[in-house]
Amino acid sequence: MNLKYIDKDGYCQVEQSDGPTLGFSPQSGVKIIQYDGLAFKSFDGSDTLLPYEDWRLPAHVRAADLASRLSIDEIAGLMLYSQQNKLPMPNDTYGGKPYDQSGMKAWDISDSQRSFLLNDNVRHVLVSTVESPEAAARWNNNIQALVEGTDHGIPANNSSDPRHSAFQDAEFAPGASGSISMWSNLMGIAASFEPAMMRRFGEIASAEYRALGLATALSPQADLGTDPRWYRFNSTFGNDPVLVRDLIKEYCDAFQSNSDKDSDWGPGSVNAMVKHWPGGGSGEGGRDAHYGNGKFAVYPGGCMADHIFPFKEGAFKLDGATRMASAVMPYYTISYNQTSENVGNSFNHDLITDSLRRECGYNGVVCTDWIITDDPVDVGYHWSKPWGVEKLTVAERHYKALMAGVDQFGGNNVKAPVIEAYEIGCRQHGREWMRKRMEQSAVRLLLNSFRVGLFENPYVDVEYTKATVGKATWMDEAYKQQLRSIIMLKNHGGVLPVKFKAKVYVPNRKVTAIRNFWGSIDPALNYAPFDTDLLKKYFEPVETPEKADFAIVFMESPKSFRAGYDPADKEKGGNGYIPITLQYRPYTAVAAREHSIATDPFDGNIDRSYRGKSVTAMNECELDFLEETRRQMGTRPVIVVMAMNNPTVMTEVEPLADAILIGFSVQNQAFLDIISGQTSPSALLPFELPLSMEAIEKHCEDRPHDIEPYKDMDGNIYSFGFGLDFKGQISDHRTARYVNNNRED
Repeated sequence: MNLKYIDKDGYCQVEQSDGPTLGFSPQSGVKIIQYDGLAFKSFDGSDTLLPYEDWRLPAHVRAADLASRLSIDEIAGLMLYSQQNKLPMPNDTYGGKPYDQSGMKAWDISDSQRSFLLNDNVRHVLVSTVESPEAAARWNNNIQALVEGTDHGIPANNSSDPRHSAFQDAEFAPGASGSISMWSNLMGIAASFEPAMMRRFGEIASAEYRALGLATALSPQADLGTDPRWYRFNSTFGNDPVLVRDLIKEYCDAFQSNSDKDSDWGPGSVNAMVKHWPGGGSGEGGRDAHYGNGKFAVYPGGCMADHIFPFKEGAFKLDGATRMASAVMPYYTISYNQTSENVGNSFNHDLITDSLRRECGYNGVVCTDWIITDDPVDVGYHWSKPWGVEKLTVAERHYKALMAGVDQFGGNNVKAPVIEAYEIGCRQHGREWMRKRMEQSAVRLLLNSFRVGLFENPYVDVEYTKATVGKATWMDEAYKQQLRSIIMLKNHGGVLPVKFKAKVYVPNRKVTAIRNFWGSIDPALNYAPFDTDLLKKYFEPVETPEKADFAIVFMESPKSFRAGYDPADKEKGGNGYIPITLQYRPYTAVAAREHSIATDPFDGNIDRSYRGKSVTAMNECELDFLEETRRQMGTRPVIVVMAMNNPTVMTEVEPLADAILIGFSVQNQAFLDIISGQTSPSALLPFELPLSMEAIEKHCEDRPHDIEPYKDMDGNIYSFGFGLDFKGQISDHRTARYVNNNRED
């Protein structure tokens, strides 16, 4: 047999004509052996080909063989999913020294990474920010070489949250490459109402993931965004079950298929971890379960089946050859009064074993959301989220999740609590039974590494990475998608498009310092939304409104204070709960329900209602600047460009604007292409824009399409599927499929 050995940057590659390409580190102790004229990796350096080393065998056979060989320590490590890793790690040490004093590179392994990989046997690693694609590729190769030399040589299965959203002020130039292709966020892709667009995004994004050394995507979100106040609303695909189902299918198919929709698993595949089972978009009052005050998902409309629909009929019933998403993540929430006990979804046997596995037939990995087993602090804190099991010990929480049917613990770097949970199980069920339970999860976890080819070759070619990630043709496709994600809500009198080189006034965007969702302070802003040189390519910028033919006001949707909870209210004798507002001006919740649906034993079973309380958006000043610009411009057109994170009450904004464009994490240049008529808007609302905060308070948090939408001065109703182009309201194959006939599907 002819084997071709190629020395790569940091590893050796072995090519063979009748089998997969192999990759190994010469320092790891791995040996290349030959059987039947084919090459295999021997992880223990022997001449014996073990079943799990034989790539000719089905992945499930290999996974079962390896799982049977692992110690409980090794299985416990497999069950861990690391906390976020930045490249480099700014708050870690390298050889005992801070990064900036160590002389190390961004792709070197930090001390904590080395510890959790070797001491705790972690093999699932979450990667967040990276210095460059090259840094990601080299770091992947370094850690693969490190773990390849351990017992059984289990490779690292690296992963990422979504990382393709565009930078607002980045300029697109034909032929330009970037650090990664820049698309709108996933809500923006949903606004295209084109599943084929989602599929194309998945094909490109997954190729870039593998080039970065990433084999798992912690996405997509299949949650229905039925409550518009939810913090994570803009990461969903909207609130329509049928549209979300179709988009979820294409996303998972594109990521997981080896090269196209009809292909099985292979070295081009990326595991999709769909989230958040059984849907996290119906938190009471719109609150989010990262905080204890938002731990309850409620179903006053009886619509839990709608939230499960995109999972059951989408992620778990793919049209492609991989059949179903390879992993699923339950949300932090307690699905209140929907099962036999009110505990967080990952601790709930009814939801994981009975509903997910038995009723939906799901047999993949179940991984908890991040950090649910540590001790909580209080209802206004967001670090650990052991909702409903606050009184259990850390080990008991791990055990309860295992007994519920969970395979893996997100955000946990330490194996000791898993081993302690194993010992609890041995005392309860016997050592043989508990060993079998642990192996069951190990097989599922290993399967996701075998199927994507990590055991054969976990390494990436650094030069290929640099040439592939963010290459010009993909940047061009991504920018065209951004253009198709922008929704035109209003075009009074046909003011758009604006004549080329017309005089434009763009006031600076000024926002005071704001405490963000995570508790840190976003600094005050005072900046020009559009780069002057970029603006000059389209229009003639002027410094005062008096000289302008029209004005563009850039805004962000309202941001609410501390996601519905204020410790100061609690200190003054209140219950701490306040409204979440989607308008800029002060709002008093006179229409909120008098008594909360859920009460929290951990917080004294208090009534969590916020009826009669008031709140003002933290960025109220943005409306001030719009009003001032409207006054200054008189009857000349004012165009509002809004970055929308949550469906906004447009009562305050729409009367002040002649035209309104909304976008979802897009480059500002894309708005200029629309305003100038270089491209006609084509996107549609994948949700409703509410008539008022009162309309929001009256709706059922779990029910799709039950909020009365806003009607503007031109008689247009901002309902699901609404959007304008330069000719008027859009009515085409998309609205026929998803709006007119939606309820028949």
